[in-house]
Amino acid sequence: MSDAICKPEVLAPAGNLEKLKTAIAYGADAVYMAGKQFGLRTFSDNFTHEEMREGVEYAHARGVKCYCTVNVMAHEADISLIDDEIRFLSEVGMDALIISDAGIFRKVRRIAPNMEIHISTQASVTNSEGCMFWYEQGAKRVVLARELTLDEIRKIRSAVPADLELECFVHGAMCVSYSGRCLLSSYFTGRSANSGSCAQPCRWGYHLVEEKRPEDQFPIVEDERGTYVLSSKDICMISHIPELIAAGISSFKIEGRIKGAFYAASVAKAYREAVDLYMQSPDAYLEDERWQTMLNRTVHREFATGFYFDKPMENAQIFPEKTYHRPAFVVGVVTGYDAQKGCAIVSQRNKIFQGDTLHVLMPEGYCEPIVATELWDEEMNPIDSTPHSEMVYYLKVDKELPAYTFLSRDGDKDEGIQRQS
Repeated sequence: MSDAICKPEVLAPAGNLEKLKTAIAYGADAVYMAGKQFGLRTFSDNFTHEEMREGVEYAHARGVKCYCTVNVMAHEADISLIDDEIRFLSEVGMDALIISDAGIFRKVRRIAPNMEIHISTQASVTNSEGCMFWYEQGAKRVVLARELTLDEIRKIRSAVPADLELECFVHGAMCVSYSGRCLLSSYFTGRSANSGSCAQPCRWGYHLVEEKRPEDQFPIVEDERGTYVLSSKDICMISHIPELIAAGISSFKIEGRIKGAFYAASVAKAYREAVDLYMQSPDAYLEDERWQTMLNRTVHREFATGFYFDKPMENAQIFPEKTYHRPAFVVGVVTGYDAQKGCAIVSQRNKIFQGDTLHVLMPEGYCEPIVATELWDEEMNPIDSTPHSEMVYYLKVDKELPAYTFLSRDGDKDEGIQRQS
């Protein structure tokens, strides 16, 4: 392996077309998505074939790569249906397929021999020999298991060919089971996590029952909010960019296809700026405190560093709370700017009132919070609030806010209608 520092790819989640375009606006080098079948996030919107074609064309026009997850643990019924999907993904120009199942891998090699293949984290690759196995089959990249430490990743990097790319999750949710290969959802609900339909039973509360006294349920108390002993913390590695790059990781993967566009924007922006700043001058690199502020405003569980510095048996990263941290509510997304009126054109996401203080997240640069001093509806009638779902309204601003800018606010006003975009 060369001693030269290689700039890692920032790989963002794209649960639908809106999130794909948002992630690209906020600096993603590549996005990963899924069709309506064969991916492991069936509760994400996912892409129809028409949307996928549009998304790939949109991304490629902006120099961004698109990867498609085809990482179900395939049963015989899946194998019998997958040929046409592989042909479509090849024809539409997908840059790579993310695969965990050896049968699907074999199908892709036969049907689309020139297609780049990335081995999914679901394959639980934890060592250099496993990497070499997939490399010898023709894989271009291995998404390493999330249970590896940075030291283990460094050793794997030094033991495998330089042209085998290594991808690692650097931000987002973790499953409490090994590499997400969990059977609890199937057992409790009949919804298979390994087919993309996880009901997230690791987030539920549990009681202890002694077999001879089934009528007595003993809560496993950890705090006043209850106990969620199977739930894990979220990974956040924004404070460890130098270590990640030094380990030789080719792609920084952000988890979260079922999360909102605001999440995709915030995380892509933070890691994009961090990677760029480090690559400009590694010796002078300093973390920008605004990155953590951005990440803290997204929906998340308590942040931790995953297993990069601890093995699972030493620190299981258990998060004993059911609730997410949710400090920001998106109230609007800027779609344009009317220079004559000096107004941002905003698509409503949650209700705001005249006088509210709004935080601003935009693709490039930073802006101090602004106050909604003047509001107008789409017909330019003055209004004192934005009560209608996804209404278009005008907001007086001191300077132009670009498209894909998110406006959010704190507080609990009209809590019942608030949601993150």
